[in-house]
Amino acid sequence: EKRFEVNAVIKVGETIAVIETEGAEEETTAVITNEEPILTPKIETATETTTKVEPKQALLSTSDSDRFYSPLVRSIATKEGISAAELEQIPGSGQKNRVTKNDILSYLKNRKETDKKDVKTSAKPSSQTAITTASGDQVIPLDRMGKLIAKHMVNSVQTSAHVQSFIEIDVTNIVNWRNKVKIHFLQQKGVKLTYTPIFMQAIAQTITEFPMVNISFDGENIIQKKNINLGMATALPDGNLIVPVIKNADELSLIGMAKAVNSLATKARNGKLSPDDISGGTYTVTNVGSFGSTTGTPIINQPQVAILALGAIRKMPAVIETPEGDFIGIRQKMIVAHSYDHRVVNGALGGQFILKLKEILENFDVNKVV
Repeated sequence: EKRFEVNAVIKVGETIAVIETEGAEEETTAVITNEEPILTPKIETATETTTKVEPKQALLSTSDSDRFYSPLVRSIATKEGISAAELEQIPGSGQKNRVTKNDILSYLKNRKETDKKDVKTSAKPSSQTAITTASGDQVIPLDRMGKLIAKHMVNSVQTSAHVQSFIEIDVTNIVNWRNKVKIHFLQQKGVKLTYTPIFMQAIAQTITEFPMVNISFDGENIIQKKNINLGMATALPDGNLIVPVIKNADELSLIGMAKAVNSLATKARNGKLSPDDISGGTYTVTNVGSFGSTTGTPIINQPQVAILALGAIRKMPAVIETPEGDFIGIRQKMIVAHSYDHRVVNGALGGQFILKLKEILENFDVNKVV
């Protein structure tokens, strides 16, 4: 007679089975005691169970604790990647504070729910590598924004098939022109002229010629956006990142773009961005060059399908072609990286987009009047 089903939780001292051998007049019982469970070697299924359980106990073999764990609890701990130290922290509801099946299953449920609240990933908790801390290590909890960013980034990587294209752009004309007019621009317009509004205006112009990067994709349908709303990734004083949005960027003059860029950047630094300031973006630009990086591979800002990274502007030796022949000269150059969702933006479109941007920037009018 089998008194309990497989994996059932049994109290210490209860009879788990009654075995009658041929010719025997008395019952032989297998009982759970305070020591290891008694398993009858003559029963084939019991022997097989013992053999399967032993390897799973290896997880706890290095523990110096005298705390008793049943084979079932050990098996669950091994399967779910619970270390000996972690198992020691699980409160037990059994006799002498032993950890029961319900205790460990409840612990696992709570751990999974916590993981889902922080960052949802497809990986199971058992596949995560346990992190140990040493003396002197500092544990820094993520703030709410940090958790949202982490979740957003992981979701984007899992959603979009990220592909990157890179191109080098000669921005010597832009650098020389800005150096010539920036003081006058500040005095006359009351706003600083950085490189960002110049690049943003060129990017908006490029999007008008390649509208299929200004889309969203829901897995089955492409939604082509009417407006070109440029997201501008901005670093905050606390180290987090936020993306204010320049609405209808293709309709702005250079002065209007400069005012929009400066206004949003100032509001971001002072924590005064409104919900409308950070919503409705259709394409995002991040300036990794502001931190000295020559280039980067940015993660798409969902539900958009592309993002552009502007690298640092550097003086570099370059071959200059003239009617009199080629010569080596010093030029101001930058590398632009274009990340796009390969589900809907193929390599041709992704590459042609930054090639057009290169053409616009390299042919910047040095006699432009502001």
